Amino acid sequence: MDNNSETQPVRRIVYRRAKPNCGPAFEELVRGMGAEMKNYKGFLGAEIIPPETAQGEYQFIFRWASQKDLNVWDASAAHAQWLQRLGDVAEGDPEYRLLSGLEAWFSPAAIPGVKTPSRLKMAFISWIGIFPTVVLLQVTVAPLISGWHPLLQIAAFSALMITLMTWLVMPGLTRLFRPLLLSQNKTTH
Repeated sequence: MDNNSETQPVRRIVYRRAKPNCGPAFEELVRGMGAEMKNYKGFLGAEIIPPETAQGEYQFIFRWASQKDLNVWDASAAHAQWLQRLGDVAEGDPEYRLLSGLEAWFSPAAIPGVKTPSRLKMAFISWIGIFPTVVLLQVTVAPLISGWHPLLQIAAFSALMITLMTWLVMPGLTRLFRPLLLSQNKTTH
């Protein structure tokens, strides 16, 4: 992982089931672990999504300022102790999913239990980001690489485009347009 990706915000989604009749104890321990995480640099918050049924799977969303900050937590003795304590009231090992970069552009769509924005809304917000970014790159970068082989021009242009969209443009736009993206849709897509 390069240094740039280690400094971008990440979301870790954790899936885990509580043992029968241990749901309240399981939730209490997860809340305790979240309180402990507050003592670590870069912890931004946590959410608990309870299961739909008593034997269903819990989902936890832990937000960190960077992968580097999450790695410090993962390597800590406190994390190991909380995982051990949770093992007493949980079934099996936790399953993890990490959201960052392109996948996190519209992260609510990737989190079960959260309403997916319509494709029209996602396309519109993407266009709002892509159009000015393409114009900016056309004006600033295209003249500098105009003497390059066409394939190299396209490779450089698209690499810059993806980099800007993933780590600068889309995180800002999804925060700015969050109310629109999360507003109720008349139909699901």
